[in-house]
Amino acid sequence: MKVTQISIGRFHHFHLARQFEKHNLLEHIWTGYPKFKLKDEQGIPAEKIKTFPWVQAPYMLRGKFGLDKWAWLNREWAHLAHETLDKHVAGTLKEAGIILALSGGGLHSGRAMQALGGKFICDRGSAHIATQNSLLTEEYKRWGYTYAGIDPRVIDKEQHEYEQADIITVPSEFARRSFLEQGIADAKIKVIPYGARLERFSKVAEPDAETFRVLWVGNIHFQKGFLDALQAFIDLKHPKKEFIVIGHLTKEIAELLPTFNLNQVVFKGTVPNIELPYWFSSSHVFVLSSIQDGFGMVLGEAMACGCPVIASDNTGARNILTDGIEGFIVPIRSPKNITEKMQHLADDHALQQKMSIAALQKVTSLGGWDSYGNNMAMEIKKWIKA
Repeated sequence: MKVTQISIGRFHHFHLARQFEKHNLLEHIWTGYPKFKLKDEQGIPAEKIKTFPWVQAPYMLRGKFGLDKWAWLNREWAHLAHETLDKHVAGTLKEAGIILALSGGGLHSGRAMQALGGKFICDRGSAHIATQNSLLTEEYKRWGYTYAGIDPRVIDKEQHEYEQADIITVPSEFARRSFLEQGIADAKIKVIPYGARLERFSKVAEPDAETFRVLWVGNIHFQKGFLDALQAFIDLKHPKKEFIVIGHLTKEIAELLPTFNLNQVVFKGTVPNIELPYWFSSSHVFVLSSIQDGFGMVLGEAMACGCPVIASDNTGARNILTDGIEGFIVPIRSPKNITEKMQHLADDHALQQKMSIAALQKVTSLGGWDSYGNNMAMEIKKWIKA
């Protein structure tokens, strides 16, 4: 049996495909990206990369033509892109194998593969979709907004995928717990944590001895819990501090910012990926206070640059660090806890240095994306043998 992967975009599936190819497991990888966008994907034979870009590619370009202004159109277009790719792949299957599909994009192809005597693996990168929807609804309400909610058709399809799948892969214990709480059998869930791009992220600078720098990297919206990190920084007591914020600022957060004291807060917007190792390396601590993140890959990137982290328990942090060793793990929606951990690091230079060294050592020992792909390949070989 060989693996046919389905991923509407790139995400982590091309990392997986390279490892599957090394293990002689890869049949094809299907994506909604056009071929010319995939020229830099090395290590995968060109004939094994299959594309169905007729809906997804125009969706990706909609902003250039002013077509991203209508929420209903974005929702319909995204749903159509996932459905058409899934159904197209289902129609190409001829013999038993394994479908490994990113959640929301594999129900039809998974069923078709099972009908041929094969297996269906649903790869979910976040918490159970019902948990995700509930947490975000609560968070928007917390700040005085109404969350539109995940498309009910997407929720329904994913929940059918969870039932239909032979195995559900998730990247963290947080994600696993969410499935158990929603009634999914433990035996069906397999935790395989993501890796860090060790070839792209390494320590290239040292933090300034005078200024205590706190770093944020990622989208600036309610799901990421940004306002908790911001309030925590404001409450930090230090004569010379700064909060460097890198990422796209959403409309709702921008509307709320004037209610906060933004002295010593620097919004950089988005920056080229090549610059991120410098910002991680030159910061004393990185904060990821997400309300819901299946596995915050940015945690590994920060640690690979020797930057201690403060992360919420809903980020997959427990799968990559030990609380109090390489950083700190805090509950969601707890700015006071974040401030307390920041204060420890700001007041104790030796502790910050110790955690910096431990973070770099830990993420290096876990391995990069190759390690993740190899772990997934080994699990699939076990399932095939069983």
